[in-house]
Amino acid sequence: MGDVDAMAERVGEPAGFELPLRLLMGFRVLIDDLHTELARQGHPDARPMHGFALQAVGRDGTTAAELGRRLQVSKQAAGKTIATLERLGYLERAEDPADARRKTVRLTDRGRDLLARSAHIFDRLRRRWAEEVGEDRLRALEADLRALTPGDPMRLDAPGWFGTG
Repeated sequence: MGDVDAMAERVGEPAGFELPLRLLMGFRVLIDDLHTELARQGHPDARPMHGFALQAVGRDGTTAAELGRRLQVSKQAAGKTIATLERLGYLERAEDPADARRKTVRLTDRGRDLLARSAHIFDRLRRRWAEEVGEDRLRALEADLRALTPGDPMRLDAPGWFGTG
């Protein structure tokens, strides 16, 4: 029996492949809305990968090699990302205070501003979704997703997982 025949037999039942696509679509809608608002607020060059990278750099800064490990991309890909973020004013290079031979990267005020604005915008987007489907339904969806997914939602290795490194 062909795929079309199998799908025709399940009329009214969503196909299994729809769930990951809907989850990805929800992610995409939120990220696209975030970046539209970030552009309006003075960050027109910010891209989704940049958010992962800036989170991975963290408050204390990091090295290119460590950034690559955190994002699960090559050191070269991390270096290109650092160069882009430095050019855009989100990161700066510095000497490691513990080892002058080592270079680190750290967030600039502009990088910290991007992350702070992103957090506020995500809060507003969540409130908008709650208005659309109801707070109880959104909380139930979030609880269900917590039950179905592993612990820490702050996984930063999505760029490597998607194969963009």
